[in-house]
Amino acid sequence: MNAINPRRGQHLTKAERRRFRPPFPLPLTGAVLARLGHRLLDRIDARLESGRLEAWLPDGTFRVLGGREGGWVCEVRLRDWRALARLVSGGSVGWYRAWELGEWSSPAPERLFALFMANGRSLGGVARSHGPLRWTMRAVHWLRRNSRTGARRNIAAHYDLGNDFYRVWLDAAMNYSSALFDDPEHPDEGLAAAQNAKNDAILDRLGLKGGQRLLEIGCGWGALAERALDRADIDYDGITLSHEQAAWARTRLPRHRAAIYLRDYRDMRGQYDAIASIEMVEAVGQRYWPDYVSAIHGLLKSGGRAVVQYISIDDALFDRYAHSADFIQTYIFPGGMLISESRLRALVEEAGLEWRDQRSFGQHYATTLRLWRARFDAAVDEGRLPRAFDEKFVKLWRYYLMYCEGGFMGGGIDVAQVTLVKPRA
Repeated sequence: MNAINPRRGQHLTKAERRRFRPPFPLPLTGAVLARLGHRLLDRIDARLESGRLEAWLPDGTFRVLGGREGGWVCEVRLRDWRALARLVSGGSVGWYRAWELGEWSSPAPERLFALFMANGRSLGGVARSHGPLRWTMRAVHWLRRNSRTGARRNIAAHYDLGNDFYRVWLDAAMNYSSALFDDPEHPDEGLAAAQNAKNDAILDRLGLKGGQRLLEIGCGWGALAERALDRADIDYDGITLSHEQAAWARTRLPRHRAAIYLRDYRDMRGQYDAIASIEMVEAVGQRYWPDYVSAIHGLLKSGGRAVVQYISIDDALFDRYAHSADFIQTYIFPGGMLISESRLRALVEEAGLEWRDQRSFGQHYATTLRLWRARFDAAVDEGRLPRAFDEKFVKLWRYYLMYCEGGFMGGGIDVAQVTLVKPRA
């Protein structure tokens, strides 16, 4: 197991600040910035088809944007016009920097993100990066592509922040994916039970029987494996590129029935009755989707089943999203890429796999993220977060949880499970 970096998290909060300092117009006067700011707000107002944004502005004025149809209602206090300049030049990356610098605030930022996501089609490129910065971010994202070497580096940047970090705000079983609630608006059963329900839903799809072999591509900390081994007398192989995850998973699983490998999915060999992959395909990158689908096809026995839980973005937004790098790709998941469901399904069917019984449950993810954020905030308030994580990292991580929650609330981002079946020869 690798030694834990005592400066954990600083690679996320510092390196990108230097690289993605947007070229906002510092030499411009306050009056010019205000005029340009109001023009941008006019464009946003015209394109908000649903919901309402109430904005307190640096010049002391108050504006209501949208409000023509029902939807998300949110508040923003804009303290510096440069926040809008950052938004224009850097999109979600610039908007985060403005928040970090205190140039804007909101009592509920997740509602603002939900409003923008719900209006993603009509807003078009208004809130996405433009000009030289867009191409710079895209070039850096390309350099982070998930080759075998790049994938190991990208996974380490996120997941090897340390088990002592993740354990203070995930559930006890260490599930780091969407839970499945009886009712996401009233999650009375609690996070742990809903995570068990998610794992059971996957295992129900696979229908494993004694003596069969299960492969998990992206095994995390071993939560699904533990559940699967409890339910049936099977053999389990799990693969991950995270040293921290592998070390944790190996301590909780019986060695005579389970094996954890530090291995790329492209390097796996053998034949399995079933495959599970929970929110791992987002770490693959569009360029490697065909390799991922080919690996599943090649590793499945004739008649075998795979279950993939994936996070997708509205197909109408995908092309614009894919041609830049957003806040998540820049600061949180280097090399990541949300799924275009139609494109992934086309690859699956082209490979000879059947796409069956898709179930979407995006609002369950919004609830999961809200509960994670509450647990994270409690850990911070109670001093349970490892001391290596400074205030800047805490702000970044809280913003990340709110940003994702808003995306699912707004509906432009979704999570789904699908069963892939390899027909019998």
